[in-house]
This record gives sequence, structure tokens and C-alpha cells, in this order.
Amino acid sequence: MADDVVMEFDGRELTISSPDKVFFSERGETKRDLIEFYAAVREPLLAAMGGRPVLLQRFPGGAEGKSFFQKRVPDSAPPWLETTEVSTPNGTTSNALVVADLAHVAWAVNLGCLGFHVWPARADDPDHADELRIDLDPTPGVDFPMVQEGALVVREVLEELGLVGWPKTTGNRGIHVYLRLEPRWDGYQVRAAAVALARELERRRPDLLTAAWWKEERGRRVFVDFNQNSPHKTVFGAWSVRARPGAQVSTPFSWDELDEGFHPDRFTMPVVAARVAAEGDPWAAMQPQSLEPLLALHDRDMAAGLMDAPWPPVYPKQPNEPPRVAPSRAKKA
Repeated sequence: MADDVVMEFDGRELTISSPDKVFFSERGETKRDLIEFYAAVREPLLAAMGGRPVLLQRFPGGAEGKSFFQKRVPDSAPPWLETTEVSTPNGTTSNALVVADLAHVAWAVNLGCLGFHVWPARADDPDHADELRIDLDPTPGVDFPMVQEGALVVREVLEELGLVGWPKTTGNRGIHVYLRLEPRWDGYQVRAAAVALARELERRRPDLLTAAWWKEERGRRVFVDFNQNSPHKTVFGAWSVRARPGAQVSTPFSWDELDEGFHPDRFTMPVVAARVAAEGDPWAAMQPQSLEPLLALHDRDMAAGLMDAPWPPVYPKQPNEPPRVAPSRAKKA
């Protein structure tokens, strides 16, 4: 394995340890390869996550090894590294990395970071969530064509509301659809909008899509995971490389690509780097939008007597929230 090397990113020199360490076994791609991939997609990467806090998922032994989440930037970090204070649902604070430039990305990769989990707010405006992330999560028995079909239903409903969704692969089996928002609403309002959208999607296609939080109620349907928009919740970032042997990338794409030949497994590091070099950023035209159309759906549901949807267990009990117990257990009780 090669000795440490010094590489330059955005005018900063960074020592990369063990650059030839294999991170992804399928093609033998190394730590250096991963850094060079992020350099190849620098502009769209920074457009998507630049200025945002990130949670680091570290795989010291490579993609097929054990991992852990690192919430706090270590004291040994270089003095130029940009950080910001973030908090968890229970109020615990930590000093998180801010993706200020490519040097910050390379610093994290040097620690074995295979995936950036990104906050929905910018570090300079933590009180306003400026992204709504629609997570189409395949439940057991759901294949990718079903996820594709669900994504097209999302697009249709958003267009009816005068909104534009921007899709990306998750790097695994799902699809995320993003809405960039005007920075006017907090995380609680964004989650309320996401709950309303998930319920509307289920109304449109109850055979395909579900907003059911409890797994026992979902059946063989695509789950629209509204709780990915809960305050302080991070989501696997656009252009981030998954810890899979094939080094699949969470890849933004255009809606007209979503045909029968589309599959997320083909979006590996070399494929995605070549796409960006040839075609640029599929999200280049993304603009902030209003949350009001979705909040109107939420207000309609509340006026009809619906309760809030269940929150994850790490959050304090919320107003108008139903009991946090699976329906089968509630019946037994």
C-alpha cells in the first residue's frame, strides 16, 4: 500500500493516508479513487450539499466492513475546517462538519467516510428547512419498477399543485424526490407538509403507495416515508457514494430517463463521473419553491379530523399525535 500522499483541494493541501486502500471490492476502487470521483462531480456536489451540516458514516475497513456514525468533528481536525452546532431531537448538541468546499469532503473521505448524511437546512440558517425530501422506500416484496411507478405518481401530484420535484436514486433500491424550498418554514411545518403529501399519494394510488407508519399495515406497497422530514433528520446526500461493493452513487437524474431500462445499480462512480462530464448537473435548474400548496393539503386534512402521523420514537410526544403503538398491540391491550 502506498505511503501517504499530499493532494490539493480548493487551495488547501491535505495529507491522504493509505490512498491505495481498497474501499470497494467489485472493481478494486480505492480511497484515492473515491476522492477523485468527488473531484469529478465537484460542482453539482457542492450545489446540492454545499454550506450544509453533514453526519459522517465511517467505514474504516471499506464498504464491506463495519461502520459507525460520527456526529462530532474530532479535536484533531485542521483549524480551517468549518463546523457548526447541530442538535438531536432530545436537545443534545454536537459540532458537525459543514461541506464548505471540496477540501472538506476530501478530509472526511480520508477518515473513511463513505456517505454524507445531509441536514435539510443550511448552516447559516438552521431555523429554516429549505428542502423537503420525499423518500420512496421499498418494503419487502416491492421491486424497483414499483418504486419507479410511485415516483411518477409523485411527479404528477406535485405538478397538479404547481410544484417541481427533482429525483435521485438513493444509491440502493429507492428513489428520493426533492423540493428545494424558500427558507420560510421550520422543520415541523415541512414534516407536516410531507405527511399531507404522503396521505394524498396513498389516496391516489392505494394499491401502490402507502403512508402507513406501522410496517404491519403497509402490505406490498411503496412506503412514502414522511418522517425523513422530521426536524434534525438527515438524508443520504445527492452524489454520495454508498458503501456497496460496486460503489453505487446516489445520483440525480431527469424524469425522462425513468424508463424500463433505468436501474440504480448501474450508476457507479465511473458511470456517474462520465455522465457529469458529458451532460452536467441534472439539478442545475432547481429553484426554491413555496410550501403553501402542501400546507393547504395539511390544513384540509386537519379540518377533516385527521390526527398527525406517528413520529419516530426518539422524538418527544407531539401535539395531536396518535398513540405510538402498533395497531395489533393496541388491540391486544
